[in-house]
Amino acid sequence: MWRLLMIALFSISLLGAAYVTWRFHKLGPIQKIAHKNRLLAWLVSLLPLAVSSCFLFINTISFAVVLIHFVVIWALSDLIGLIARKIARRSFRRYWAGYVSLAVTVLWLGIGWLNAHHVFTVSYTFSSEKLSAPLRVALVADSHLGITQNGASFAREMEKLQKQNPDILVLAGDFVDDDSSREDMLAACEALGRFSCPYGVYFIYGNHDMGYFNYRNFSGEELSAALRANGVTILSDQCELIDNRFYIVGRLDRTFRNRASMESLVSGLDGDKFMLVLDHQPNAYAEEAAAGADLVLSGHTHGGHIFPAGQIGLLMGANDRRYGTETRNGTVFVVTSGISGWAIPFKTGCFSEVVLIDLQPAQSVH
Repeated sequence: MWRLLMIALFSISLLGAAYVTWRFHKLGPIQKIAHKNRLLAWLVSLLPLAVSSCFLFINTISFAVVLIHFVVIWALSDLIGLIARKIARRSFRRYWAGYVSLAVTVLWLGIGWLNAHHVFTVSYTFSSEKLSAPLRVALVADSHLGITQNGASFAREMEKLQKQNPDILVLAGDFVDDDSSREDMLAACEALGRFSCPYGVYFIYGNHDMGYFNYRNFSGEELSAALRANGVTILSDQCELIDNRFYIVGRLDRTFRNRASMESLVSGLDGDKFMLVLDHQPNAYAEEAAAGADLVLSGHTHGGHIFPAGQIGLLMGANDRRYGTETRNGTVFVVTSGISGWAIPFKTGCFSEVVLIDLQPAQSVH
């Protein structure tokens, strides 16, 4: 599957490079150069490709994403320009579609860069009759260390989050990625070790945490050891009763073949106590609602990451929800866009975030 995707991206990138170079060559200033020196004009026409190629220093996927944006936005601008000429029944002296496509691409990706690198704080408030006192939950997911977050920047974000005084910090998977370094992983784990909250820090595995390709300089087992050494509790299809007030249920990611059913996980739990479930991928809403979960927290989707990938994922049934909140049969589901994202340093379908959830006793909410 991944090989086919990479081949498709490479093929589209080659065609896209030719198309963008050809269209850039049509701009007025390039045409003036062409009258004097054709070779120089074609060399200058490679400028969009050169800009896109700079992202190869991050990874090939980032390069492909930038180039595809150039291609798609330029093609749409050309189409709109064609329609405008048909309606006006005349040709325009300047190649406005080209200038517009350049401006829109730079603006769109510029906003996407800011959305990915600036971390917002998103807050929700819910009530439950099962709670006798307020509970503040901090949710962090999808740091994918090495893309927009490294060990030092993650530590700074945890320091900011600490000031919100959460009662518990939960990490909903994909803490690291295949490109994460050991140094960043250890620094981020140490930041979690410094994080102070009454009920501690809890972690579940995402689909990237154990590694897919085995070329990073630490193993999944070393990640687990570093987390535990810094006081982080790892839940792998496990439940824990906290302060005799509420349960926290941490599910293995659905990519693990031995993942337990939700029914078996909660069997024997006290149904009168609040149940908080961590499940990296938002794919089991029906199962979790049927099991009586009160609040389910997920990440994985990155809020859509690159538009319209999230919307396509929903249409294909890849996830039950792309982003935000939903209630099914009394179970509240929250999906975060994550503090970072996989492979691509842009977010055009959402923004990076940490989440604060204030849970209130039902009678105290007006």
